[in-house]
Amino acid sequence: MLILHKILPVFFLPLGLAIVIIGIGALLRKWVVVWIGVALLWVFSMPVTGDWLIRQVEGVDRRVAVESLEQADAVVVLGGMVEQVPGVHYGEWRDAADRFEGGLEVYLAGKAPLLIFMGAKVPWTPEARPEGEILAERAIRLGISGDAVRVTGRVGNTVDEARAVKKLFAGTERPEIVLVTSAFHMKRASMLFRSTGMEVQPFPVDFRTSYYSERTLIDFLPSAAGIENAEIAIREILGLLYYKIRLDLLFLSS
Repeated sequence: MLILHKILPVFFLPLGLAIVIIGIGALLRKWVVVWIGVALLWVFSMPVTGDWLIRQVEGVDRRVAVESLEQADAVVVLGGMVEQVPGVHYGEWRDAADRFEGGLEVYLAGKAPLLIFMGAKVPWTPEARPEGEILAERAIRLGISGDAVRVTGRVGNTVDEARAVKKLFAGTERPEIVLVTSAFHMKRASMLFRSTGMEVQPFPVDFRTSYYSERTLIDFLPSAAGIENAEIAIREILGLLYYKIRLDLLFLSS
């Protein structure tokens, strides 16, 4: 099911959709269709398009001031920030490393007694360590007490993460957490964590929106960064819609 959730959206994202359109046009020798696919790919590869889309899903333009957070039961740091490399015990950081830094910042500010990492492990990397174990070790090396660090059971996606964290609070009616994840992922993550019965204070990090650069001709030329931002944003929008509909149906049937 996890693999299916990863594959299906590809055909609704700009790169996959453009390739399909171009392929169909070429097979049918409909060159207008081919150029429609090329135009689609160009538009969504422009940095100005990707930046606008990512701005919509991030929704905010700055970090929450740590001082403004209320006391919570735990700081919850979502996974997806470590690339496990042979010979590197603690792995190497990926783009979302700000999640780890943000989680430590909130914890060290005394906003919660627990720091929770995700035991993320996907089926196509069976020999990899759960990411949460690596992050827990990193946190302890930086001076965090081992008694304050928790790692969830095995999780594969955000739904699993929300359920696993709630399980750690069995017996607590409505635990309150500070949720740390990438800004573009926060809307969907907050919705799913709240759906399990938790109170959520968002602490978005890993901002991808460019706020301080002026527009130039380069922003209208195709780039890998442009298509990456566009696909991240559209994937989040699709995920948000999917889970919102799913939760609404569960509510109506209950």
